[in-house]
Amino acid sequence: MSGAPKVRSLNVADPEARPVLVPGGNKARSVATAQKPTSKPLSKTEGGAEVAATEEKKKTSSPTADLPHFRSSLSASSALRRHEMLLPSNLSMNASCSSEASTDSFCSRASTGRIGRASLISKRRQSVPRTGKIVTKVDKNISDDAAMPPLDLVQGKRKCAWVTPNTEPCYACFHDEEWGVPVHDDKKLFELLVLSGALAELTWPVILSKRHMFREVFLDFDPVAVSKLNEKKIVVPGSTASSLLSEPKLRAIIENARQILKIVDEFGSFERYCWSFVNHKPIVSKFRYPRQVPVKTPKADVISKDLVRRGFRSVGPTIIYSFMQAAGLTNDHLISCFRFEGCIAAASSSMEAADEAKGKSDSKGEEKINTGQELMVGIDLELSRAVDELSIP
Repeated sequence: MSGAPKVRSLNVADPEARPVLVPGGNKARSVATAQKPTSKPLSKTEGGAEVAATEEKKKTSSPTADLPHFRSSLSASSALRRHEMLLPSNLSMNASCSSEASTDSFCSRASTGRIGRASLISKRRQSVPRTGKIVTKVDKNISDDAAMPPLDLVQGKRKCAWVTPNTEPCYACFHDEEWGVPVHDDKKLFELLVLSGALAELTWPVILSKRHMFREVFLDFDPVAVSKLNEKKIVVPGSTASSLLSEPKLRAIIENARQILKIVDEFGSFERYCWSFVNHKPIVSKFRYPRQVPVKTPKADVISKDLVRRGFRSVGPTIIYSFMQAAGLTNDHLISCFRFEGCIAAASSSMEAADEAKGKSDSKGEEKINTGQELMVGIDLELSRAVDELSIP
């Protein structure tokens, strides 16, 4: 008698293990199957009695005893439908796993320094303050050009920006009393030319602190006396002069004194030669900011070339412009400095004094001419009288 056809469930394992693809081939069995002892087939009566006893025990032991029957009654279509329902969840899980894997790989690459989002964000953050710095810099330049910054009061007076309360007293005194004041004395001009040439090796505060040594070595800057100095004695190591400047500078000072004497013979004075380049009138620059003050100018270049042509040494355009500033040939005080107007007043007074001296010299010349003419007239009269007396009637 044939029973009902058995339906194989998809979720229940087969009673016998399937062949596995192992090095031994398809005939090889699993370890569990090999270890399981073979049992003799039961007879129909014995098998039926045992199955009925086991079913009764299962029903009495657990309420879900009929679960195997329920699972076995599932159709193939319901199993396929369940498989289709589980497929999207598996795909989403795989996607999430792949995204996590990609994130891990991305972070690992970032940790090695090859690529990383944090670096991009940091670059963006760094670009923002950089643009901010540029904007603030532009605003600062505009504000500087728009309005003049207030200068600090030094000893109750407004001075040039490079003179501060911490400036050395000798340099501050030089700024307040000498720098920019017109000079018309040959010895003084020669001294300022020497001190300006020393700027190639020293600074103004150092030069001014050793000014008494310069005057002692170079005989109060008398061109006639300096031109007669022995160069070998001046440049010998250990001398006072060698402690001030280098050997080429010392030799250049003596040579420049000799050339000044030639200029005096040609122009009458070194002062007349220097002031002829500016038409005997100082140049007023009217600078508002320190950055506007130049290092050299075309006028300084012209003077430098003429001095070099005459045989002067160490008289480059930068040195000559420093000489022009110190000697008052140009007024480079800032317009906010109290010495700006003072130097203009000193220049006007010196020009008036020069005009008065010129007027006196002209008047003396006219007097000489007049006296000469009177003498000539008197001589003519005496001659005419003598001729008349000697004349025969």
